[in-house]
Amino acid sequence: MRRPKPLKKGDKIALLGLSSPTTEERLDLSIKVMTDLGFEVIVGESCRSHYGYLSGEDKIRANDLNKMFFDKSISGIFAIRGGYGATRILDKLDYNVIKKNPKVFAGYSDVTAIHNVINCRCDLITFHAPMPATEIYKGLDEYSEYYFEKSIFKSKPLGKIINIKGMEMKSLVNGKAEGQLVGGNLSVICSTLGTPYEIDTKGKILFLEEIDEYPYKIDRMIMQLKQCNKFKDANGIILGKWTDCLPPKGRDSLSLMQIFDELIGEEEKPIIYNFCCGHCLPTMTLPLGAKVKINATNREINILE
Repeated sequence: MRRPKPLKKGDKIALLGLSSPTTEERLDLSIKVMTDLGFEVIVGESCRSHYGYLSGEDKIRANDLNKMFFDKSISGIFAIRGGYGATRILDKLDYNVIKKNPKVFAGYSDVTAIHNVINCRCDLITFHAPMPATEIYKGLDEYSEYYFEKSIFKSKPLGKIINIKGMEMKSLVNGKAEGQLVGGNLSVICSTLGTPYEIDTKGKILFLEEIDEYPYKIDRMIMQLKQCNKFKDANGIILGKWTDCLPPKGRDSLSLMQIFDELIGEEEKPIIYNFCCGHCLPTMTLPLGAKVKINATNREINILE
């Protein structure tokens, strides 16, 4: 697996709308904050396009990504926000071009679909990271900024990573495991099952996070992954933030921990939970596709490449 060349001040980077549309105000703020980081910012056509709930028609969004990977003057590509739409362009991406032109590619949430395919088909590490029009435009907190900049500006592996002070990583199942890090948003991962873009967890460390889903829906998606043997195939599991994943008011519900314990815990794979990464701030930047080692007994995560 190849790690892309780290970015530096003065590099040309592209902002792309690969999912839902961005307002003109958020786009302007995103351009400013990325310029303030020292980049020359190129704005893709997709950032200024609207097609219903999408940031432009599928052809526009796919062409933008293919073009920016092909353009050797572009050193990094940032999905400006998430939402919905990334799965619609997976069959329109030129994976040969992407593989031949490795560079920083960053985003999260709906962008999970693109991360997993690029990791698998292009042997390229990508970054589960805050996005310009979602978090970065407001100014990142010290923790989020530290891991974001250390990931994209440095070539050295992150090594042992820690949670924000006051939020302790915990163990659901003890043990040690090692493998490539894969995963991201639970609902997006489930949407690719049974397709040519289905996630491969064999021998991997699977990371999962989610936002705004009822516990029974989390249960249903976790069960779907379980029945597809995605937990059985994995060497270990990391559970990130489950932001606003609360039951409907006044309704009886299992807790998320009951769901995780009953459906994932019985696989007896090392599992770390309460990890500070997902739809949240502060948040970690993770190199998807990189080799990682977890020690659930000691509640430690080490990024090895």
